[in-house]
Amino acid sequence: MDYIFFDMDGVILNSMPYHARSWIEACKHFGWHFTEEEVYLYEGAFDFEVVKELFLKKGIYPDEKVFFKALSLQKKIFHEKYAHRIKPFEEVPELLALLREKGKKLALVTSSHRDVVEKVLPEVIKKHFSIIVSGEDVKKRKPHPEPYLKALYLSRAPKEKAVVVENAPAGVCSAKNAGLRCIAITTTLPPHHLSLADIIAKNHKHLKELLLNGL
Repeated sequence: MDYIFFDMDGVILNSMPYHARSWIEACKHFGWHFTEEEVYLYEGAFDFEVVKELFLKKGIYPDEKVFFKALSLQKKIFHEKYAHRIKPFEEVPELLALLREKGKKLALVTSSHRDVVEKVLPEVIKKHFSIIVSGEDVKKRKPHPEPYLKALYLSRAPKEKAVVVENAPAGVCSAKNAGLRCIAITTTLPPHHLSLADIIAKNHKHLKELLLNGL
């Protein structure tokens, strides 16, 4: 594969525990109670119609305005309490450098807002990506295919030469709906939640073997 599209949170950055904590704290403000796993299952899905399913399962019936108030509070908590703690996974800097040495074209495709990307993504990591697609760059976020279709378009990459690395169901669905092969890494969820992916990577060491030695 000549083109590799990476999700950010939970794949490049060990950030999902902090996103989950900020979501849980924000939701408590509105009297809603969620577990980390419930947040992980809907990671990257910012569309109210998608996330509403999670609320309905809990017997909660929020309107769209209230949901976006919660989202705004979550961003505030995340930036003030947790953003400064985020680091790349230990294996990621070397992996990206090795892939670049092999001539691979790398893109970052995230549902996070551009200001979040700018704040949490270190320059030593950012420099490896020729393309960054953030939540503001598309009309429909994951699980819609638009984020990965945009990455394909900007990269001028043939689908058969591209692969996606994801860690959440919404991201896997986005990749598969875009007609791409997908590796899911189990940094936040067990394999049965990622079953739509073509390959499951147990950890970043396994991911490195897959990407450097052929899928």
